[in-house]
Amino acid sequence: MIWFLGDSITHSWEAGGSSIWAQYYQSRKALNLGFNGDRTEHVLWRLMNGEIDHIQPKLVVLLIGTNNTGHRMDFADETALGVESILSVVKQKLPNTIVLLLAIFPRSAKLAQRLRKLNDEVNQKIRLFEDKINVFFLNINHLFIDGEGELSSNIMPDFLHPSDSQYQRMAEALEPMIAMFLGDDSLI
Repeated sequence: MIWFLGDSITHSWEAGGSSIWAQYYQSRKALNLGFNGDRTEHVLWRLMNGEIDHIQPKLVVLLIGTNNTGHRMDFADETALGVESILSVVKQKLPNTIVLLLAIFPRSAKLAQRLRKLNDEVNQKIRLFEDKINVFFLNINHLFIDGEGELSSNIMPDFLHPSDSQYQRMAEALEPMIAMFLGDDSLI
């Protein structure tokens, strides 16, 4: 069983990404626990208040933090601390579960824009949470940006949420690690 935890980007697997979800995750008993507008503290509250009680997924895919940096422009250290707290609760409540921690996706069109820089700073911090035992870090941001570091509105129309077509690319990028963690013999 796979759980996806996160914000509207994760939640959108049920909208524009639904056919991709069906292809890659439905047969694997995946559960989408992504909610629009969620920040690290929302995910943490849910985890501490029963959301993961009595179920033991083999894998959690975690993508969270862009609403911390975007809504309030939290400092990178604060957002990273929220991610670290989530990982701590998952490890405590689900000691046999592997977490695939995704880098926060690029935000804003240009490399030099404040929100892009802030998400990059968070990613530099949260990548250090990888222990290669229970937590593995994966940065797929190269899928979204061009050689100049720019983000196109064709890729993310609002420079935050991937377009529907990007969910296929995301699934393909995640698949080798997901298959490995689940012990799948063949890739989708």
